Amino acid sequence: MSNAAVPVLEARELACGYDGRAVIDGVSVAIARGEFVTLVGPNGSGKTTLLRALAGSLPVLRGEVLLEGRSLRGRRAPEIARSLSVVPQMSPPPFEFTVREIVQMGRTPHLGRLQSERPIDRQAVARALALTDTEPLAERAVTELSGGEMQRVTIARALAQDTPTMLLDEPAAFLDIKHQLQIFNLLARLNAEEKRTILCVCHDLNLASEYSTRLVILADGQIVAHGSPTDVLTTESIRDVYGCDVMVDTSPSGRPRITLLADVPDGGGRQP
Repeated sequence: MSNAAVPVLEARELACGYDGRAVIDGVSVAIARGEFVTLVGPNGSGKTTLLRALAGSLPVLRGEVLLEGRSLRGRRAPEIARSLSVVPQMSPPPFEFTVREIVQMGRTPHLGRLQSERPIDRQAVARALALTDTEPLAERAVTELSGGEMQRVTIARALAQDTPTMLLDEPAAFLDIKHQLQIFNLLARLNAEEKRTILCVCHDLNLASEYSTRLVILADGQIVAHGSPTDVLTTESIRDVYGCDVMVDTSPSGRPRITLLADVPDGGGRQP
């Protein structure tokens, strides 16, 4: 089998969870090199758990995770971090580091022990700050930032890490509309122009539809559907998974567009 045919990231009959209880069980999924895949599904369906297991940060109860054809078992964190960067869900800022210092931490896997920062590292940090619109924040303490600003800094750190594969858990969380679009446009550009593999968790079905090459829908710890947005985002599938009625039509880009059907209390009835 050629290297191009080997999935860049793969779960085989994976079971994992917390306190010995499996949140996902028997899940198998393969992410091909250069894909933009989004995990969607209701709260508690196992999206973050699966992402953490694929990143190697959550112990596996059964099954196996492979990165670039090799099991994660026994591999050291710095080695994994040179191939895989992770943007976790929002977490409290660590101490009073500056934004620049946080982004510089993304270069750690590329530096030897006690090795000083090199020009290539400074260039990667500067590029990451520019791409995420965090240059104006560079000298501020992260403890002073809003949730949305901190989210962009976390993404900048992953960009500075400069890995061929990126895993992101709710990258648009806490962001305003402008920065949601900025981040997803950036991910799409990295995917299209630099062939980076993107795997992210997203609750916004319209963002997932517009930007993903493939969606994986989880419910109750199982994959219930996967395929192109057009194949899997239907009124029936959304009703089955989320238990609510929506209208699905086509956006100007030709992708599925989901509109919630709200109960209007003034007698207007169920309206989009």
